[in-house]
Amino acid sequence: MTQPAVREPGRDGGGVRLRTRAADALRQRWQRLNALSAVVVQTSVAAAVAWALASRVVGNPEPVFAPISAVITLGISTGERYRRAVELVFGVAMGIAVGDALIWFIGTGGWQIGLAVALAMCAAVAAGGTAAVVGQAAASAVLIATLTPPSEGIYFSRVVDALIGGAVALVVMAVLLPVNPLTVVSRVAKPALGVLIDGLRGAARGLREQDDGIAHDALVLLSEGEDKLGEFHEILPEGQEAATVAPLRWNARSALRQYLDAAKYIERSIRNARVLARRTVTLLRDGEPAPPQLGVSVDVLADAAKVIRRELGRGHIPKDAADLLCRAVREASVAYQQGLGFSGNVVVAQVRSIATDLLGTTGLTHDEADREVRRAGGILYDR
Repeated sequence: MTQPAVREPGRDGGGVRLRTRAADALRQRWQRLNALSAVVVQTSVAAAVAWALASRVVGNPEPVFAPISAVITLGISTGERYRRAVELVFGVAMGIAVGDALIWFIGTGGWQIGLAVALAMCAAVAAGGTAAVVGQAAASAVLIATLTPPSEGIYFSRVVDALIGGAVALVVMAVLLPVNPLTVVSRVAKPALGVLIDGLRGAARGLREQDDGIAHDALVLLSEGEDKLGEFHEILPEGQEAATVAPLRWNARSALRQYLDAAKYIERSIRNARVLARRTVTLLRDGEPAPPQLGVSVDVLADAAKVIRRELGRGHIPKDAADLLCRAVREASVAYQQGLGFSGNVVVAQVRSIATDLLGTTGLTHDEADREVRRAGGILYDR
């Protein structure tokens, strides 16, 4: 009788892990391509329009620097794109002008290139340029000195080409194909809120299953969430700038303002959630009391954070989260009344702190949020 094939231990598991990693890598690349699709479209359109204007309107038969300037200008994916784009156009034009003039008089060669770069950088610094301006001035001087050195005169038409390319890029960014600021900000805000949601879920599950390992995983997730917060803060100026400069995106100002107002509350909540998770790990390892209501409280906080993420992404004030946040405080108060140890009391205090912060995203002032939390927890002081 034929014996069944014996599989080597770990072979199938390794294959599954390899396929999972490959799928994750493909998904991440697709997400990155999707995130940069607006910049790709903007850049390709601007390069084509810049070439057409410089060649057909201005009359330059080889307007190389027009599309180059457009591409360089639109190559900024984060930060204050419009302000930095203007700076880069200035740097490119200055480098071309200095390179054109200097190379015409002293010729080309190693030391000539070095001198052109030095003078272009000095001119950019003297004009008050930023590091980006200085760098682009140097790069443009190198291009002039090596790829297209002047042979029949000083080609200041190439400065005009660079200015045309930069102007076209700015028009494409601000008027023709402006990015949606709400989409830009939401793309990084959702992962930041996702860290908060998943961290709270993990801490709640650890309390529910009395498993300090699960709670520790939640702590690690929240601790590593600082990168998401950093991305959130980096992208906010770009969204705000797009909503201010691009007429087609002026209707997004109100929704974006809600994100800007919510940013500080989200940041505080993630930091407080990290403390909550840390004390949850200690509570479970020390065998302190953990009434079921404590885990329910943390779980309801995660529900509230999920509502906030959804409503902010839609451009709405997340008022529906207020009831969930007050319920989380009530559940924590019930757990407190049943008797908790030191770490358990800290968890309750963090639930109240997170609820107060997240209530700020619903439009309440700090005093109003504090009052609601005190009322929900059975403690309301007259002020």
